[in-house]
Amino acid sequence: MTPEPASICLGCWQHLHLPIPLRGPLSVPFRLFGIKPSRMNPNTCTICEMAFSKVMKARAVTIDATVMFADLRGYTALTQSIDQVALTSLLSAFYDECATAIWRYDGLLNKTIGDAVLAIFNFPVRQADHATQAVLAAREIQQCFRQRGEDLMRVIGLREQEIEIGVGIGIDSGDTNFGEFGYAHRDLTAIGTVVNRAARAQSAARSGEILVTSAVRDRTGGIIGGVGTDHILKGFQDPVTLFRA
Repeated sequence: MTPEPASICLGCWQHLHLPIPLRGPLSVPFRLFGIKPSRMNPNTCTICEMAFSKVMKARAVTIDATVMFADLRGYTALTQSIDQVALTSLLSAFYDECATAIWRYDGLLNKTIGDAVLAIFNFPVRQADHATQAVLAAREIQQCFRQRGEDLMRVIGLREQEIEIGVGIGIDSGDTNFGEFGYAHRDLTAIGTVVNRAARAQSAARSGEILVTSAVRDRTGGIIGGVGTDHILKGFQDPVTLFRA
């Protein structure tokens, strides 16, 4: 079920105290000036995307955020087994289900990278419990694919083949840089250790698994139990303890 969209931009209201209408008759004059719902989160607007250069007068800011990477497992094998139309249908379903879950918990679907998505929680919509919101979004994504996996396989014609499709997810939380990077090609995204660690945690996750760092576990009020396991993650000198969520 798709979440009910907000009537005003949540980011502009929190940061600038401006009630920018996103939908309905009041939004029409704003559309004439190119102000419309953001593609990264329909509950925010394009003003939020321009906030750094136009409003904050800065290219990047340091924010406390939770970063989530979700990757579609089995996609590479599928590229050798099914046609492009079926691949497109599968990838579209993956993007749509991830977006629905991320937006339900007020996250920003910052990027789609091949068969993976990058989401950021706590910007531009501020959330005191952003780590919990990210975990809940991740669980919803996994639940959806457990429920729809068989239907998706049938739609793309793989009922008789033994190629498993699923999702692996990694989450980390902490200070990260968010802003516009690059000059010839400007990219609005997050960078830093938290982003890298979340990406590596996703790589370590098995299909159907959510792996989170100690920072996420400590911030989520006991919703993540069990004992963590040390992982050697590429690019990190010391082992990183990850917990199943």
